[in-house]
Amino acid sequence: MRFWPSRSPEIETRDANVADQEGVLAALWGGYASGSVAISGASALRVPAVASCVRVISEAAASLPVRIMERAEDGTETEDLNHPIGVMLRGDVNGWTSGFDLVRDLTAAALTHDFGGIAFVNRIGDAVREIIFHPNMITVTYDPATGEPSYRINGTPRRPSDVLHVRGPFDKSPLTLAAEAIGTAKIMETHAGNFFRNGSIPGLVILMKKSLGDEGARKVLAGWRKAFGGATSSGKTAVLWDDADVKQLALNAVDSQFLELRNFQITEICRAFRVPPSMIFQLERATWSNSEQMGREFLVYCLEPWLRTLETALGRALLTREERQRYRILLDRDDLTRADLTARATAISSMISAKVLNPNEARSWLDLAPYPGGNEYGNPHINPTAPGAETEDDKPVGETDQNKGGGDDA
Repeated sequence: MRFWPSRSPEIETRDANVADQEGVLAALWGGYASGSVAISGASALRVPAVASCVRVISEAAASLPVRIMERAEDGTETEDLNHPIGVMLRGDVNGWTSGFDLVRDLTAAALTHDFGGIAFVNRIGDAVREIIFHPNMITVTYDPATGEPSYRINGTPRRPSDVLHVRGPFDKSPLTLAAEAIGTAKIMETHAGNFFRNGSIPGLVILMKKSLGDEGARKVLAGWRKAFGGATSSGKTAVLWDDADVKQLALNAVDSQFLELRNFQITEICRAFRVPPSMIFQLERATWSNSEQMGREFLVYCLEPWLRTLETALGRALLTREERQRYRILLDRDDLTRADLTARATAISSMISAKVLNPNEARSWLDLAPYPGGNEYGNPHINPTAPGAETEDDKPVGETDQNKGGGDDA
């Protein structure tokens, strides 16, 4: 039994009649943006750093091949290519959604919604017929003592096994937890737009020693805007009359270190999502060496926890209790860790020689078919009977044991 002593007292995670109000997924995949001024949901996704972090995590997870691994009695695992769940997740989960779309949308929803990513698993008996990602129709509540979830679909209670639910580690999503950092970035972005729209002219006060009256003040302001407003008029020389003076009220862009502050907010948003800045093309401090290291850290510290969450959620919802004792769902990380061909061939050869892999296991990494005798472990470099070892037929023409030994010709 799991207890949640730090869980917030509010049990209902969202309004049953209002789901995805901010249009988060529509903003990610369809370009829609809410008109709300609140920095949440689709408004937060209008900050490029936020949208990039969400997409790099969700699309990387969805790009991995889905494999159904079967565990034998001796502990070894082999892929079951014909398992219906694997066939579904590698193809279409319903008539309008692919397996790629499902994993992507579940992960994106977990990153942007406090209640996580939720989908309905439609079964006939124990057989899964389709999976429908439709958060509008599913609500979830939690038992305040144990944290056990209860699900309703259009108000009708459903079993947990009928719901595929992917959540982050806290009551709140990373987007909500980073709301202040995202809001600051949005305000700075708005200020930058206003700054250049007004011709890079900060706020000014024109001081007139003589009284102008309302009409005179309007004419002075209109004349100033006509002469110096707009980006094309930036840098022009101003001519004032009647002992008028101009006082600048705001700091200019250099004094306020505006660009440095914007770069820091991008790093702050990356920190909230655990994404290295170089992954969203913040390349100021990126080098050839640390970019590769940051890529590995993205796989280990950012993406791997989400992949484990997806694997357990998919297994719990799509496999029965009996099946989970025999099968598990695996998102194959091999495509993400794949090096160049030369380095990959060297690593595979070393592991075969060290008897860590057998030739057929190594061939499966390259998506090649097994061959007879390839399941045996051996070092082909020192064991002439090991699979892949050089035989007499493989030796160059003219090379024989006689001439190698330097025997007599007599």
